Amino acid sequence: MKRKPSFISILLVITGLLCIASLFFFGFNTYQQIVSTEKDLNGVMDQVSQEQQKLKDSANLYTNAVDQKQAENELQEKRASGTTEEHERAPGSEDADSSKTSVFSRKDAGVTQEDEENVFSSGEDSIFDNHGHVIGIDPGHQGYNVDMSSTEPIGPGSSEMKAKASTGTEGSYTGLPEYQLNLDVSMKLKTILESRGYQVIMTRTDNDTAISNKERAEYVAANGAEIYVRIHANGEDSHTSSGALTMAPSPENPYIPELSEESTQLSQCILDSYCQATGFANLGVQYYDNMTGINWSTVPVTIIEMGFMTNQSDDTLMSDSSFQDTMAEGIANGIDAYFG
Repeated sequence: MKRKPSFISILLVITGLLCIASLFFFGFNTYQQIVSTEKDLNGVMDQVSQEQQKLKDSANLYTNAVDQKQAENELQEKRASGTTEEHERAPGSEDADSSKTSVFSRKDAGVTQEDEENVFSSGEDSIFDNHGHVIGIDPGHQGYNVDMSSTEPIGPGSSEMKAKASTGTEGSYTGLPEYQLNLDVSMKLKTILESRGYQVIMTRTDNDTAISNKERAEYVAANGAEIYVRIHANGEDSHTSSGALTMAPSPENPYIPELSEESTQLSQCILDSYCQATGFANLGVQYYDNMTGINWSTVPVTIIEMGFMTNQSDDTLMSDSSFQDTMAEGIANGIDAYFG
């Protein structure tokens, strides 16, 4: 005869089953918590890695910016030293060249064919160092972070006031700011001109320089510039206009009428050479007497509007770095033609 399980036995079995179920339940919850914690930890590690990469990128950018600024400062100090020496020597020099003939002229008896070929090489050993023409280059406008909204007279003695400077337009299709385009082309132009034996005075070499249009004209003249070339780009609402033009003071300019003829010649030389190099439509030399940077100039001056940033074709071409080389070369060729 089989014995029936006692109550205690049944209770023990039930208790055992409950313990097993509890262990399973709590074990499963613990496992889920471990998995969740591991996911959270992985997320935190990913964020840490991203922040570390950002810090590394920022450090690299800072290092590169410092290195670039140091190089620019060294170059400016070197150029300033050479320019000062030139201007201190020139007044008492018996062979000072008052006619300012082109550095590419072959009338100098001491210039050989080999020397003439070497004019396109840069470096301190160029035979034209400290003997080339001095060119003032102004990359128009500056970055959005520079507030130049305060005003200044548009010309000497004028009661009419304009903002000291502005940020300019931007590419309607590329988004490239005009101040950056102007700087990129100007720096390329500087390199080309110096390789050809010119001395170059830059009004700015970054987008953060707070210098007004009046101050730019005064700065290049104070540093011995013989001509003043202002680099700009155009814009208009219809998006249909395209091509390049230059601006010069008119013969009726109330501030510098005596510079109109030479400024017009400079404007024409640069515009023709630029359009020939780039293939842009030649919109001609136009006269403006309300431009502060023109009216305060004391040397022949021009503004080249390199193209329309509101035109898709012009905007796309001008944003291309290799095409900017062509643009800069065209301007440099115009400067050669002016002094030729």
